[in-house]
Amino acid sequence: MNQSGNDGHYDVYWPRSPRQVKRTQLAPRLNTLEGKVVAQLWDFLFKGDQVFELLEEEIKTRVPGIRFVNWREFGNTHGNDEREVVAALPAKLKAMGVDAVISGIGA
Repeated sequence: MNQSGNDGHYDVYWPRSPRQVKRTQLAPRLNTLEGKVVAQLWDFLFKGDQVFELLEEEIKTRVPGIRFVNWREFGNTHGNDEREVVAALPAKLKAMGVDAVISGIGA
């Protein structure tokens, strides 16, 4: 016997809220890294200093003419001044002629 008076029907609520960020078009993928400038961004966690050094060495053996802008140029992307560092990135990347970014490395 159904005593709730709902005839077996219940209101249903979607547990997720509406999207807060609108999707944007991604930048087109580079055809090659040859002759490109690649920036290294690091959140000063784990061992990014060592990982970026190894990555840079290995990538340079595989990709002719690639250049890197070291993570030291940008500062900590996850520190006390994170908002300022990240907000300044687009202008800084453009001024340095950066074509691509490797961002890491949090563990």
